[in-house]
Amino acid sequence: MNKAKLLIGIIAGTAAGAALGILLAPNKGSSTRKRIYNEGDSFLHKLSDKFANVIDGFSDQLFSAKEKVQNVVKNGKTELIENESRLDDRAKKLV
Repeated sequence: MNKAKLLIGIIAGTAAGAALGILLAPNKGSSTRKRIYNEGDSFLHKLSDKFANVIDGFSDQLFSAKEKVQNVVKNGKTELIENESRLDDRAKKLV
């Protein structure tokens, strides 16, 4: 979780620095607005890609965890059936 916060902080700091640099640059208003639009558009694409990668990572981890749980349940059922069979055999020997 700390890595995600660090990534968000770095991205936010970079965006704020870029915006301040553009706003304080000695250019015409129309040129500045165009640069802000282009920088913002580029930033949104990069941010979208980063979030897509994070989501993919979470999806992979979730899928892996699901498979592990399914294996534990499957192994538990198998073990339960084997133990039940052993108990039945013991019970038959007692009778």
